[in-house]
Parts: sequence; C-alpha cells; structure tokens
Amino acid sequence: MAAKLRKGDKVIVLSGKDKGKTGEITSVDPKAGKAIVDGINIAIRHVRQSQTSQGGRTPKALPIDLSNLAIVDANGKASRVGFREEDGKKVRFAKTTGDAI
Repeated sequence: MAAKLRKGDKVIVLSGKDKGKTGEITSVDPKAGKAIVDGINIAIRHVRQSQTSQGGRTPKALPIDLSNLAIVDANGKASRVGFREEDGKKVRFAKTTGDAI
C-alpha cells in the first residue's frame, strides 16, 4: 500500500500531549507505523560526556503514531489523503481541497 504520509510533509497532531501543533516529518518507519516530527513529542535524554562531545540533557524528538497525524492542506487545516491518476501517474491529494500534494 502506498504511503499517505511521507518525509517532508507538513502535518498536524490530532491527539496526545502535542494536539494541535504542526511540524514537518523528518523520518518515517512504515513497519512500526510511526514517524518523527520536528518539534513534536520532545523528551529530555541524558547523554554521557565523552572526549569528543559535551554531555548533559539534550531534547530529542520521539516517534509518534501515524494515526495521530494528519496532513495540512493549503488552508492550514487537517486533511485526509487520497490517491488518483493524473497523466498516468498515481498522485496524492488532500481530500478537503482536492489539491495535489
């Protein structure tokens, strides 16, 4: 099945502690059904000091489930993703506006 959400897509969070926030997908794990979104689902991770890097507390974006994300359409609202054929190519489109993504 084709991926409805891909790396580089601008998405909005539908549920959870970051509900309503928007960000860009930096990576997707289709097998686990999760994605890492820039600035969303941030946790503090403790890093041990080494000879090359300074240790301390660093913020890290953790994966969020794809079902909790929706693509942002041209109007800035959450939209579902559909597929259609345009010039013999399979194209994703936003269901709210009908615009190709």
